[in-house]
Amino acid sequence: MAEQLTKEDIRKEANIVYKKTEVLTDNVLHYCPGCGHGTIHRIIAEVIEEMDIQSETIGIAPVGCSVLAYNYFDLDMHEAAHGRAPAVATGIKRLLPNKYVFTYQGDGDLAAIGTAETIHACNRGENITIIFVNNGIYGMTGGQMAPTTLEGMKSSTTPYGRNIKQMGNPLKMTELVAQLPGTYFVTRQAVHTPAYVRKAKKAIKKAIQYQEREKGLSFVEVVSNCNSGWKMTPVQANKWMEENMFPFYPLGDIKVPEDK
Repeated sequence: MAEQLTKEDIRKEANIVYKKTEVLTDNVLHYCPGCGHGTIHRIIAEVIEEMDIQSETIGIAPVGCSVLAYNYFDLDMHEAAHGRAPAVATGIKRLLPNKYVFTYQGDGDLAAIGTAETIHACNRGENITIIFVNNGIYGMTGGQMAPTTLEGMKSSTTPYGRNIKQMGNPLKMTELVAQLPGTYFVTRQAVHTPAYVRKAKKAIKKAIQYQEREKGLSFVEVVSNCNSGWKMTPVQANKWMEENMFPFYPLGDIKVPEDK
């Protein structure tokens, strides 16, 4: 008769296939099912664990869906007023230059009320990492049009779609900051499939590692969905994102270091 395995036997290191990173807490995520935020949180945490810099990393989260990030990262986290994360990160990094400092921001935060802070931090070349989650909408506060909302895209404040003549053009923040001399690494990624998750994780790892070079700011945009705000199922939202968001916000590196 085959010997029965106990729970202790199963939990032995040799039998572990996957283990949640200890950089994430055990708190249950508040994000909607199908949202990309949870996946992005996980890969950031995995990168920090792999680099063995948990005690040396400081994260800044402002208002928006990311406002409760301090509940999920077992790191030194600092809250910032809406849009002000790059300014707060600047102060922290200048005071503690040997720490790894990152901001985690949505498009309503970074590309609207925080446009000035973002642009000037990038232009100054602050030695920080900005992680920018773009779902083309204000997700937390009711699904309103954001600066990144696509032409014709419906939202709670554009029920007939965004009208360029009335509301202006969508803002491509990543292409904009790539032109500034203070940015060192600028890229756009996604996390809706395993292959894209691996690419995004690699990009985030580079962006954090580049702080060691002290050559400027690294900016990682992650195009994500907002199935609740878009009024779609997660599967529908991912398909809509591929068909509509990616053509306007193409994935890939936009600015890479010349001194590789």
